[in-house]
Amino acid sequence: MDNAVNSVNGIATTSSGGDFYDVAKSKKLKQFIFNYVGLIPFFIFSFIFIAIPTGTVAFRAFLWNDGSPTLENFRIILRDAYLASLFGSLKLGFVSALTGSIFGILICYAVVISGNKRLQKIVSTASGVFANTGGVPLAFFFVAAIGNYGLVTLILQRIGIDIYAGSFTIFGFSGLVMVYLYFQIPLMIIVTYPAIEGMKTEWREAASNLGATKLMFWRFVAIPMLVPAFLGAYLLLFANAFAAYATANVLTSGSIPLLPLQIGSLVAGNVFADEQNIGMAMGLEMIIVVAIAMSGYAYLDRKTSKWRKK
Repeated sequence: MDNAVNSVNGIATTSSGGDFYDVAKSKKLKQFIFNYVGLIPFFIFSFIFIAIPTGTVAFRAFLWNDGSPTLENFRIILRDAYLASLFGSLKLGFVSALTGSIFGILICYAVVISGNKRLQKIVSTASGVFANTGGVPLAFFFVAAIGNYGLVTLILQRIGIDIYAGSFTIFGFSGLVMVYLYFQIPLMIIVTYPAIEGMKTEWREAASNLGATKLMFWRFVAIPMLVPAFLGAYLLLFANAFAAYATANVLTSGSIPLLPLQIGSLVAGNVFADEQNIGMAMGLEMIIVVAIAMSGYAYLDRKTSKWRKK
């Protein structure tokens, strides 16, 4: 009799526990849906405009013109003009990112330590606008300003300064780097501003109380703290310049070998017919380079955010 009662009580307990588990599970599911339902449009947008195009590029990169699987596309893009375009984009990315990083972090540091809230607000707002300005309008601005017959060029010529007397031209590599700095420097300011602002004055005071000089403070405290933020921002600027298309296309018209321009010509069939899949292979090549750079940026940004929150 006692065994039967215990069995019944056990079944009741199990049933009650099961009901409680089902209720808790249902509440967690509802809470999860409530928290993330707002991201559904973002996921749909990312799937349509990022996942599907990326998958299509990756799939067609391994196909020949007749639809047969091949690796020949990758052997082709690693020689001659195709390889030169990769090196050209890497060079443009490295140079513009390095120059923009140096100028950007110096300007950002000067603005932060100034303590002028109005100046900080103006610089932040202007940086947000300039960092998102690019493409054809940006190329037109610079051509109208410092082109061969630009307004600034003509004014300088009247006072005896000819910027085109040497080898400089806005339509060459150095001119393209200068144009890219228009959005690279503001982007550097936006990315590194939180890190520089997050450096507490207490750290400087503590270092000074312990007998550290300003040079020692920068060497052992400030620079080690800012290096991850600087390197992460540099990788972001590199990816930004490496994949830029419209500005370079308008300014250079293909005179400089760049990977995005080469891809555009191949996919559109402007150079050789039936070589779209070679363009897809180069597109996959670009995706890999940008993915590596952005992965490094994400890692370094997480590393920097750890001490910013403390």
